[in-house]
Amino acid sequence: MKPVSKNLIVIAGPTASGKTGVAITLAKYFQTEIISADSRQFYKEIPIGTAAPTNAQLAEVKHHFVGHLSVKDDYNVSRFEQEVLQLLDELFLTKDFVVMVGGSGLYLDAVCKGIDDLPDPDENIRKELDKLFEEKGVGALQEKLKSLDPVYFEQVDLNNPKRLMRAIEVCLQTGKPYSELRRNQPKERDFQTIKIGMDVPRNVLIERIAGRTREMMEKGWLEEARKVYPLRKYNALNTVGYKELFRYFDGVWDLDTAVEKIITNTRRYARRQMTWFRKDKDIVWFAPEDIDGMIGFVEGRS
Repeated sequence: MKPVSKNLIVIAGPTASGKTGVAITLAKYFQTEIISADSRQFYKEIPIGTAAPTNAQLAEVKHHFVGHLSVKDDYNVSRFEQEVLQLLDELFLTKDFVVMVGGSGLYLDAVCKGIDDLPDPDENIRKELDKLFEEKGVGALQEKLKSLDPVYFEQVDLNNPKRLMRAIEVCLQTGKPYSELRRNQPKERDFQTIKIGMDVPRNVLIERIAGRTREMMEKGWLEEARKVYPLRKYNALNTVGYKELFRYFDGVWDLDTAVEKIITNTRRYARRQMTWFRKDKDIVWFAPEDIDGMIGFVEGRS
């Protein structure tokens, strides 16, 4: 096997589709390391609720960008792109393959294609949007974005106020829809990307999501959420699972209701992830158990 170039093997797919196990297996086969592109797994305080690799899994293969931040840290996809590209330069000095795995399409795309050159945040606009969010909630941001850019409104995670604010900000600064400005040509990379998607039947994925949610509760997710509850104002905790458990702590729901809401909202999140990934025609889909097929595909492309 003589690779003609340096190769980034990308493992993409929805939550609970088996990406972590596949990434470890492929990394061991190709004798390399793993870069996590799951933006929820960056935060060291919340490994259970984000289904981060376990200590045993981390011991099998070296992982990067797992638990390297605090929920208090300010971080963004632009910094991730820069830091990953720098790391890849180092890894490719001694390796022909590197595995990158995650369910955050925006973060995967940032490394594979680059992100668009958009204006820096405007402090005054951001203050106005922060105030709007505090006073009227995420629904007000959703309505504002829908009026400014209906195309991006259909694509964005509507429960992520940070992304809503950024899109609104760019629209107001430039006078153009954010979706229009995001259509720049992909940036050239000095490595080849080989994209593999986890193809899991919908009914199976639904079962996996429910089973994994209950397993995470058994592993101590409730206690983990209680520890970070005082930090709930930070954007990193404005995510599926923690929002529902915080409502339980607030006395809005009982625990059974909160868990059922987590399962429902995780299914919706998985559906949004698949909508994103299905648009990427470079992804070749495999059943998670078809490791031989994936290896053959990578070796045939490299």
